Amino acid sequence: MTITDQSRQFVTEVEALGHSLTAVRERLGHVIFGQRTVIDHTLITLLAGGHVLLIGVPGLAKTLLVETLGTVLGLDDKRIQCTPDLMPADILGSEVLEESETGRRSFRFLPGPVFCQLLMADEINRASPRTQSALLQAMQERHVSVAGHDHPLPAPFHVLATQNPLEQEGTYPLPEAQLDRFLMQIDVPYPDRDAERRMIIATTGTDDREVTAVLDPAGLLAAQRLVRRVPVGEAVVDAILTLVREGRPESSTLKEVRAGVAWGPGPRASQALMLASRARAVLDGRLSPSVDDVVALAKPILRHRMALNFAARADGATIDGIIERLCAPLA
Repeated sequence: MTITDQSRQFVTEVEALGHSLTAVRERLGHVIFGQRTVIDHTLITLLAGGHVLLIGVPGLAKTLLVETLGTVLGLDDKRIQCTPDLMPADILGSEVLEESETGRRSFRFLPGPVFCQLLMADEINRASPRTQSALLQAMQERHVSVAGHDHPLPAPFHVLATQNPLEQEGTYPLPEAQLDRFLMQIDVPYPDRDAERRMIIATTGTDDREVTAVLDPAGLLAAQRLVRRVPVGEAVVDAILTLVREGRPESSTLKEVRAGVAWGPGPRASQALMLASRARAVLDGRLSPSVDDVVALAKPILRHRMALNFAARADGATIDGIIERLCAPLA
């Protein structure tokens, strides 16, 4: 196949995927009202092969989003309600001793809810650090170890975890190493007035809001491979490197970062920006990302990979404000 034929095939594949993703957006929009940015960022994360941390108060359709995504993308989805007494075995599974008819005893592995393709970990910060660590291995390694045996997880495998920003008593904040495993932290806002109006009319009537599948697991895996083939220009690469490196107090030229940031984003942030920018371009039907994609994705990708020191917090500084300052030269 010549280079020209390969280019034409790539364009055809991107266009076909764009049509499918438009249908996915529409069907999600029939159920989730007024959260277009949240939907887009979640789809971008899945196209990039990553995990999502959703932050929002109760009642903003975070659980419904995961359930609907599982249906529309044709994925096997499961839900875990995290509580302080949740044990790693409750997520990963365990081995049980069985005795056959002949009297022979052997162990059999009973897989836990983590053996799915789309896992929702509701209020993940209410799980103990031990249970959080067990989920960390599944997110990073795509397999779990039980009783010395490795068990691979299905493909694709994505974790969509939620946190409630209220009622922090009795919670276990996620450590930096685990936060870094989430490709994005998406802050879920309240819907605007028009969206909330449509929501209360649609959800309190007799209309059935059933959705049907648009993709399947094989289609999502193919989309993820296609995203990695999207070409990225040098200007976009330079923008990513500048943005991430300027966010580190050790190497930043910005006074606000050197004085107010306790720790900055690591190399995973650069990787996440590269993949997510490609995915955002494909989601919008474009053949390559631009610097605007990097700027648009900076907050959800960087906000959980940076922390302010005490002095900056006392002065009223915010992580989003710092990220806006970092993006200003790129805009």
